[in-house]
Amino acid sequence: MEIELYPIFIQQSRAATSRCQLVLHCRRRALTARKMLRSALSRASCLARASLLETASRVPAATVSRNVSKHSTETDAELDARYEAYFSRNDIDGWEIRKAMNDLCGMDLVPEPKIIIAALKACRRVDDYALAVRFLEAVKEKCGNKQKEIYPYILQEIGPTLKELGVSTPEELGYDKPELALASVYD
Repeated sequence: MEIELYPIFIQQSRAATSRCQLVLHCRRRALTARKMLRSALSRASCLARASLLETASRVPAATVSRNVSKHSTETDAELDARYEAYFSRNDIDGWEIRKAMNDLCGMDLVPEPKIIIAALKACRRVDDYALAVRFLEAVKEKCGNKQKEIYPYILQEIGPTLKELGVSTPEELGYDKPELALASVYD
């Protein structure tokens, strides 16, 4: 009797296994479908949120062009007076001097001698000799391709102040020549 039940038991267990496999397969498909739906919905919500934020933060074109076309109405004399007054302040510190010098170097101009004199005196007040020499180097570089015309004029104008403050020019210190330069083998 055991022999007869055994094949029936095997057939029933195979059928149950295939039913279990079918149920598991259906559940997996349902989970996959849910995951895909959840993923699609989250992507759609992200896109909708991004487009709403982008629309809300967009600035009208008229405002942008109005801000971009803003021009300064400051004359050259006013600029010179502003920087001369800035460097002549008694409470100026090294950072403020560097900031103003950096701003001047960023402009498309060579500073007037009176601005350079005020900057050198400010460097003396904060006792920063190196900054004074570096500023003179920057002024020389700002002269560009007209260095042979503009830089001697500036040195002539600020010469008495340099002597009064005891500041040497970069040329007097040898900074205009490379320190470790070798003679050319072709000369």
